Amino acid sequence: MFGTHTTARRFYCWQTRRVIVVVAPGQGSQSPGFLDPWIAEPRFKEHLQRISDSVGIDLLKHGTKSDADTIRDTAIAQPLIVAAGLLALEGLAPEEGKLNVGGVAGHSVGEITASVVAAILSEEEALRFVKQRSQGMADAAKLVKTGMSAVIGGDEDALLELLTKLDLEAANFNGGGQIVVAGELAALAKLAENPVAGSRVIPLQVAGAFHTKYMQPSVDALHEVAASIWASDPALPIWTNRDGSLVESGTTFVDLMVSQVTSPVRWDLTMGSLAQAGVTGLIELAPGGALTGLAKRGLKGVPTVAIKTPDDLAAAYDMMNGK
Repeated sequence: MFGTHTTARRFYCWQTRRVIVVVAPGQGSQSPGFLDPWIAEPRFKEHLQRISDSVGIDLLKHGTKSDADTIRDTAIAQPLIVAAGLLALEGLAPEEGKLNVGGVAGHSVGEITASVVAAILSEEEALRFVKQRSQGMADAAKLVKTGMSAVIGGDEDALLELLTKLDLEAANFNGGGQIVVAGELAALAKLAENPVAGSRVIPLQVAGAFHTKYMQPSVDALHEVAASIWASDPALPIWTNRDGSLVESGTTFVDLMVSQVTSPVRWDLTMGSLAQAGVTGLIELAPGGALTGLAKRGLKGVPTVAIKTPDDLAAAYDMMNGK
């Protein structure tokens, strides 16, 4: 059953004049060797080793030596991405440190990282959750040959109508004219051959049709692990990528993390909510770049910092603290 933590690992501060929001990226943001700069520092290498031991996967190897095809495997990619975010979080807010931000949000698997930022889940519980999520989704992806493609531009209504005809689904509404669609590979090929007028179709290097009906086989086991998790109410505002709303209950947020594996990611609505909240700065945890890129179109004029290596922590820290 869900419980409540009696203490939070970190303390947070809502900015009255500045609203700095931390965001955590999702699958596809990894690249070969991207953790090399992190393990050059002993504290991050030790932290990554602890995470590796917890999930039973050699993330030290996969984050530094494994090739693109290996880390595309969902069972590896998701723990790897969450681990990278946790390393960046350690750099921003060491044990008992103070994270001066006005809220947090995560894209897809990034919601697990976000749950740690908001002190909903402990790091240990988050890793237990992502281990089950990644394996369950990897197993589901093996049942039918599926994939995902990004569609850039074109009329959204026309695209959604075409997806229905092809038995494809809109998996990510990313804003700025970008929608990620998913389904069987043959149907994705038909879409690429005859796209909506004015659009481009770009195949993505992922191993399945995530956030669609094809992930349903992973849900029951994920419900089981979620039911055993100890969840606290958020220690700072957290927006769900289900519909961009603020979530005040830790148990509700965990339920949303379960259901989102078969539901579309509405990052467009999340960015809309951030704009309404008056966001004045965006910090993307490692492996940064994708969400700050979307923010340039969806949150025009808002300064951003993408944390890719430990060298980026200084700029993020300065943004958090108004320097």
